[in-house]
Amino acid sequence: MKEKIRCDWPGNDSLMIKYHDTEWGIPTKSDRKIFEFLVLESAQAGLSWRTVLYKRKGYKKAFANFDPKRVSKFTKKDVNKLLKNSEIIRNKLKIESTINNAKRFLEVQKEFGSFNKYMWGFVKGKQIDGKRETLKDLPATTKEAEEFSKDLKKRGFKFLGPTIVYAHMQAVGIVNDHTTNCFCYEFKMSPRTF
Repeated sequence: MKEKIRCDWPGNDSLMIKYHDTEWGIPTKSDRKIFEFLVLESAQAGLSWRTVLYKRKGYKKAFANFDPKRVSKFTKKDVNKLLKNSEIIRNKLKIESTINNAKRFLEVQKEFGSFNKYMWGFVKGKQIDGKRETLKDLPATTKEAEEFSKDLKKRGFKFLGPTIVYAHMQAVGIVNDHTTNCFCYEFKMSPRTF
């Protein structure tokens, strides 16, 4: 049986491979899933994605199954509890920014009807085909990520600079950055518009 060719970044880590093969780059309209990735990507700042991915279940439990309404109501008492939780990254600024970002997320939902609609507006509702031949071709950020990040910052979001926002865009399928030789490249491209 012929082995599948995939992007190099998952290496031989089974959890990274599963994430790559079943989630990364699939276009999503689910606001809950989008919020989950915003939480995880902002937690990643300065760390590896692998570190965050291995704490994902802990984040899901600690942050109310990624329900922005519930997270937006977290108090100082919740922050102190989270700082003792070894199942997440115990960084006070990141924890507080997650609560802040949940509040801002709800504001965007109210203004646009959904965060999904707002987010996909930065690419006019169409997935960008990165057409990356190798990992070396992947940029740290793009013009669209810089515009998206700038708007998020203007709206009061924290820990979502252009590099993190670009990683988020890759994760939720706004951009297809699977390398062109990867078996996921073709089937992750979405003819749908949002």
